[in-house]
Amino acid sequence: SEEEKEKKKRKKKGGGGGGEEVEEEEPDDSMLDWWSKYFASIETMKEQLRQQEAAAAEAEEKEEMEMAEGSKAQAKNKEKSKAPKDDKKKKQQSAPELPEKKNKPRIDELKVFNKELETEFDNFEDWLHTFNLLRGKIGDNDDNATEEERIVGRFKGSICVYKMPLPDDIIKEAGYDPNFGMFQGIPSNDPINVLVRVYIVRATDLHPADINGKADPYIAIKLGKTDIKDKENYISKQLNPVFGKSFDIEATFPMESMLTVAVYDWDLVGTDDLIGETKIDLENRYYSKHRATCGVSQTYSIHGYNTWRDPMKPSQILSKLCKDGKVDGPHYGPGGRVKVANRVFTGPTEIEDENGQKKQTDEHLALAVLRHWEDIPWAGCKLVPEHVETRPLLNPDKPGIEQ
Repeated sequence: SEEEKEKKKRKKKGGGGGGEEVEEEEPDDSMLDWWSKYFASIETMKEQLRQQEAAAAEAEEKEEMEMAEGSKAQAKNKEKSKAPKDDKKKKQQSAPELPEKKNKPRIDELKVFNKELETEFDNFEDWLHTFNLLRGKIGDNDDNATEEERIVGRFKGSICVYKMPLPDDIIKEAGYDPNFGMFQGIPSNDPINVLVRVYIVRATDLHPADINGKADPYIAIKLGKTDIKDKENYISKQLNPVFGKSFDIEATFPMESMLTVAVYDWDLVGTDDLIGETKIDLENRYYSKHRATCGVSQTYSIHGYNTWRDPMKPSQILSKLCKDGKVDGPHYGPGGRVKVANRVFTGPTEIEDENGQKKQTDEHLALAVLRHWEDIPWAGCKLVPEHVETRPLLNPDKPGIEQ
């Protein structure tokens, strides 16, 4: 059929002239947007999961074989061990097909976490722990109240016990004040105003809320006194809605720090039902040394689908981290080098604006350090990358069951 011919033609084009293909497609940057980046990242995530599963299956097969080898005769063993070898050959042959697909210009990706960001970064409790304060029980009717209902507030703090006198290496630390012990460089407790920007990409496998086995989901967001119900933009009869929406909220820490993102089912008659919700402690993210405010992108660019979104440039973030962590640097040197503590990083030193004009910049170098900040001794730790996280939606009426 015509279609098949067309496909073959395309395949030839893609497979044969690898170099030409890239040149042809390169200028099409204007067609790319955040979604291109997101879908490319999803593919990468799926590929990683597939590889993990394949590796696990192979390990299991190997284990089974080893067990079988123990119990069976040598002759049979030989036959058995031959089979997997053939299998491996096949795998090796099919491997080179992968790079072919990658002939398209490489779209920058972000990290897609298939779980909450907190599980990846120890709940962002690197120096602050959260303890729920519960109301005492008054009589029997409080016995069946859930812990959630008894919460009257949260205590955030850290308790540190250490041996006196303090060891010399700690006292000699630059800028160390023995009165504060282990609590050096902790932010002041004054209220701070922040702008919270919430991007909601999509929901998957929602629990059906209507008789027809579907739902009409819409988003509701709550933070402090702000209560947003995006009712008029409900998505009709859909359990996998793509919302693609962003919401801006101004808030003050510590008073308003628990963000609730909920998905409701829109109903023409009666009240809308809660499908599920997720709560995010923004204050912990804000104060965490993992810098969970606006994730660090893979590249720095000043235009196009990949524009840098953080209010601070990489060089500003790096200077602040070095200053706060009492780290020597950054020292930018000739030849695209930057030295931080005792490490040297290299990177490009030119950037193009929309008109293709090139100018000198240190931003790429600074970003190279930020992306490997965990390698910096003493003050280093992994910084949160530009990402999309996946959070379970829960419903208080159905504790522990994802919605």
